[in-house]
Amino acid sequence: MQLIKNGGGVGACRLRRLRSVQVTALLLLLAGAANAESCQAPARPFVPSDPRVARDYGDIIRSDFEIYFQDIQGYFRCLDDERARAFEEAREVSEEYGRFLEQVEQ
Repeated sequence: MQLIKNGGGVGACRLRRLRSVQVTALLLLLAGAANAESCQAPARPFVPSDPRVARDYGDIIRSDFEIYFQDIQGYFRCLDDERARAFEEAREVSEEYGRFLEQVEQ
C-alpha cells in the first residue's frame, strides 16, 4: 500500500520498463549506425576456363587482378583499424564494468 501512495504502483513500474525498452532500442540503433561502415572483402577476379578466352581478354583480366591486389590491401587496413577500435571499445567497456561493480557493492 505504501508503494501505491508514493506513486510507485504497477503503472509506474510498467512506465519505467517501457522507458528502459525505449532507451535500449535507441542505443541498439545508434550502435548499428556507428558500425554501419564495415570492411568489405573485394570480389575475386574471374579467370575463364577457356585458354583462348583468357588470352583474348588478358588485358582486362590482368587489370582485374591489379585492382584486386590494391583493394585487398585496403581491406586489410580496414580490418586492422576495426581490430584496434574493437580492442579500445573492449577496454572502455571493461572500465565501465569496473565502475558499475564498485557502485553496486556500495
